Amino acid sequence: MKTPKSTKIENIIPAYRMHTQSFINVLDGISEEDGLKRIENKTNHIVWMAGNFVNMRYGLGGVLGLQEQDPNNDLFFMGKTLDESLQYPSLAELKKNFHEISPKVYQKLLEVTDEELDEMFEIGMNIPFIKETKLNFAGMCIGREDYLSGQIGLMRRVFDYPGMKYDVDENINY
Repeated sequence: MKTPKSTKIENIIPAYRMHTQSFINVLDGISEEDGLKRIENKTNHIVWMAGNFVNMRYGLGGVLGLQEQDPNNDLFFMGKTLDESLQYPSLAELKKNFHEISPKVYQKLLEVTDEELDEMFEIGMNIPFIKETKLNFAGMCIGREDYLSGQIGLMRRVFDYPGMKYDVDENINY
């Protein structure tokens, strides 16, 4: 692993890289048709979950100074509610977006300084024990990605796919 400039981000980077692997693995083999299925019209579909995951990557990149914009931001920003009247991107498109943004965000994680991470970043949560900084936002993004991977993993099983594998492709270095 490359050495980051910030000591504060050292714990985030391995989780970020493992989530890259998890994103790939949890979506492995999911058909486009199954990606749009919901459970009793009560859950989000896998496409929405994957889109929200990709949107988190764009969001983290933006906080770290990237100028990249999620092409599907209007569908997923801030966990926007699923709207079945809208056209959602394909899983293939979301995977493409994921692989475009993720290495750029990873590079920013390596370059960010402790001072930048300590900068205030208003999330609007108004929770007294959470200091709204760029570092804490990065941590919240990691938490959200964990949650979404778990949700997609559960959907895999509901739709009779095998459980997610934890294989690591060492050629993917972001």
